[in-house]
Amino acid sequence: MGKSKWHDSPRRAAREAAAAHLERIGRDLEAWMELFDERAIIEFPYAPSLGTPARLEGKAAIRSYMADILPQMKDLAFTDVRITETRDPDVVFVESHGEAHIDASGRHLSRYAQDYVMRLETRDGKIVHYREYWNPLPAVQAFGGAGALRELLQPSSEGAPRA
Repeated sequence: MGKSKWHDSPRRAAREAAAAHLERIGRDLEAWMELFDERAIIEFPYAPSLGTPARLEGKAAIRSYMADILPQMKDLAFTDVRITETRDPDVVFVESHGEAHIDASGRHLSRYAQDYVMRLETRDGKIVHYREYWNPLPAVQAFGGAGALRELLQPSSEGAPRA
C-alpha cells in the first residue's frame, strides 16, 4: 500500500525546507528568512557556553541575530548532508559538515569547519522550530576568541547584535 499524497506532503515540505536552508543560509539572508514562519523559534543549545543567546523567538529576532554574522561567513558550504525523516512528518534531522572562511576582523580570513546536527520542524511549508547543535570550539577559533564571538552575537540594548 503506497502513501497517500496527504501523508507525503508534510514530509516533502520538511525535506525541502531542510535542503533550502542549507542552500540559502550563507548566500541570501532574505531568501533564507522566507523559509521561516513569523513566530519561528531557533535554538542553539551550546551557545550559552559562549555567553550568547540560546533561543531566538520570531523572525525579527532571528534576522537581527543573523544579519551581522552571516556576511562574515564567506563561501559557506555544506557537505556530507544526511536528512533523516522521523515519525512526525513535519520533523527532519539534518547532519552535515559545514565550511566557510571567516572575515571577522576585516584583516584576514580564518578557516571555519564544523559538524552540525539540526532539527527542523515545519508547518504549512514554513520552519516553525529549528534547533542547531554545533561545537563552540571551532567557532571560537575561527572568530578570534570567545570575546570576539560573544561581542558579535550578543544583542545590544535595542535588540540587534553588535557589530
